[in-house]
Amino acid sequence: MIKVLISNDDGVYAPGLAALAEAISKVAEIQVIAPDRNRSGASNSLTLDRPLEAHTHHNGFISLNGTPTDCVHMGVSGIFGMVPDLVVSGINAGANLGDDVIYSGTVAAAMEGRSMSLPPIAVSLASYHPEHYRTAAQVAAMLVRDIQRINMAPRTVLNVNVPDVPMDDIQGIHVTRLGHREMASGPVAAVDPRGCTRYWVAGAGKVADRDPGTDFHAIEQKYVSITPIQIDMTQYSGMDNLAGWLEELQ
Repeated sequence: MIKVLISNDDGVYAPGLAALAEAISKVAEIQVIAPDRNRSGASNSLTLDRPLEAHTHHNGFISLNGTPTDCVHMGVSGIFGMVPDLVVSGINAGANLGDDVIYSGTVAAAMEGRSMSLPPIAVSLASYHPEHYRTAAQVAAMLVRDIQRINMAPRTVLNVNVPDVPMDDIQGIHVTRLGHREMASGPVAAVDPRGCTRYWVAGAGKVADRDPGTDFHAIEQKYVSITPIQIDMTQYSGMDNLAGWLEELQ
């Protein structure tokens, strides 16, 4: 039986984390290490300005006063007693589609398991008010059960988004590419009771690319979307153009 480290960015008390742990515990040995509070949008940040504190809860889950990446960074080291074979992150309350993966703490937690032999999995439920965690949990458990049969390039992460519908309403699974969004609106200013101006970061931009084959399109059609994403952000097709431009500058 493989060993799975489970984390998230919604915090140790999130219902998606509990649903994911319950489902995966039926097909693997698990350890759960998650932030002590909601850390959505934390991306790949590490806590470097202070030591981290760990707390073990009555259900065996471990929480850290840090980021999702902190949790997996420490978990994969085996410092809490288990050296995992695989990292699974989620179930996030809200989709992580297209440009969302840049900011997502859910995806970042999975990315921190990128050096393992099995590709890490980020699981998100495509609703900000989820009702069907069980659907996403079933999908995740199915993937984990057969993950050792997959043949992926090293350091690949599987970004999984699941429609927020009953399992019987899922139309299937599509392998997708990332779509993209328009630029988000500007920050929103607000004055607090003491007269100080504060700023709220605006929500995600509108969908700009939902063509067939994208993760956005799959979710709209009630398909599970699985997008293989990579850590190497090099734009190889632009290297020759960049080199030519630099030669002209010299």
